[in-house]
Amino acid sequence: MFEYYNYIKALHLIFIVTWFAGLFYIPRLFVYQIEAFHKPSPEKEILGKQLKLMAKRLWFIITWPSAILATLFAIILLVLNSSLLQLGWMHVKLAFVVLLFLYHLKTHQMYKQLQKDEVRYTSNFMRLWNEGATFILFAVIFLVILKNSINWIFGVIGIVILGILLMLGFKVYKRIREKNPEA
Repeated sequence: MFEYYNYIKALHLIFIVTWFAGLFYIPRLFVYQIEAFHKPSPEKEILGKQLKLMAKRLWFIITWPSAILATLFAIILLVLNSSLLQLGWMHVKLAFVVLLFLYHLKTHQMYKQLQKDEVRYTSNFMRLWNEGATFILFAVIFLVILKNSINWIFGVIGIVILGILLMLGFKVYKRIREKNPEA
């Protein structure tokens, strides 16, 4: 089975990409759902119905299957190359994977609430939530590529700087939206 290792690795990476695509887009749909919820009828109902359908298709046709398949292929890779489990960077990576699953499960909870028209978060909160997967992706990519602890520390510093820049960008965007609601 080891001769198929690179094929399995390629499939793992493909499904990671599609999983993250779903995790990047679903909070954006949540933003639109929340904003549609506060619109007058019939716009509220028309948009709400369409956005719920889009979210349902994205979540159950792309995001969940991708998460399951990425995990399945990762397990196969670890079984085929169990020596990876001896490496410190892999332990840290797996901790980020656990964090990713927690993010995914919390996002699923938000999905279920919005499907029932339970709006518990603001659209601004969802814009920030949307960046959670970005932080995890950056952390894992830096970790997998750099592997050693010194370089990984620089990667974490880069992630913190990225976070600061994203927050600043969010604040600037919020001010622009307040001045021009159509932006």
